[in-house]
Amino acid sequence: MTRWYEGPLAAFDTETTGVDVERDRIVSAALVVQDSPGGRTRVTRWLVSPGVPVPAEATAVHGLTEEHLRCNGRWPAPVMEEVGRALAEQCAAGRPLVVMNAPFDLTLLDRELSRHRASSLARYLENAPMCVLDPRVLDKHLDRYRKGRRTLTDLCGQYGVTLDGAHDAAADATAALDVVRAVGRRFAAHMERLSPAELHTLQAVWHAAQARGLQAWFARNGSPEPVDPAWPLRPRIPARAA
Repeated sequence: MTRWYEGPLAAFDTETTGVDVERDRIVSAALVVQDSPGGRTRVTRWLVSPGVPVPAEATAVHGLTEEHLRCNGRWPAPVMEEVGRALAEQCAAGRPLVVMNAPFDLTLLDRELSRHRASSLARYLENAPMCVLDPRVLDKHLDRYRKGRRTLTDLCGQYGVTLDGAHDAAADATAALDVVRAVGRRFAAHMERLSPAELHTLQAVWHAAQARGLQAWFARNGSPEPVDPAWPLRPRIPARAA
């Protein structure tokens, strides 16, 4: 029987105008599909002209300037439609979806679908629920006492994964996919009997515990910053009454 980390996986990643999931915009996205470890990847890329200014600090991260996006990107509405349908197709095919720090990318996509399509990610996935594998949550739970940061670059170093072109959506998605496979192999004794659906449920619990721990750490250090425990998608903030 093929273990889940040796079977077909898909991975999704975005590059954005910033880190606020409620206000920032997607400027590029990628979906990477692979049927087996080391196998050929099938990559779909999207480039978006967001219709809002692209801060210099965002360009410094991903290299995409406002001018380049305006000249080469597409209008957001059709792109978000295509992305929503593409993720739904992967879920319908039964492929687990690898998303590094899922509450960021998936929440931002959900808000973009609301903004440009008057829709939601849940609506696209109503007939094919997501099964998400988040390398950050998995690694933090399975190797919880390891010191140091857990960015994608850090995880690639920890698990011997090559990351060519960091902060390119396709490169980051491919690397996240490889990290998840490596996590599965390294912790096979803990993971191989679990199905991706079971792991999806467990990660929601693990992430909530990790969020509570991080918030407690902030409080002890005099900066009571709130940490959202929701995973893999943050709930929408109710509109304020006029």
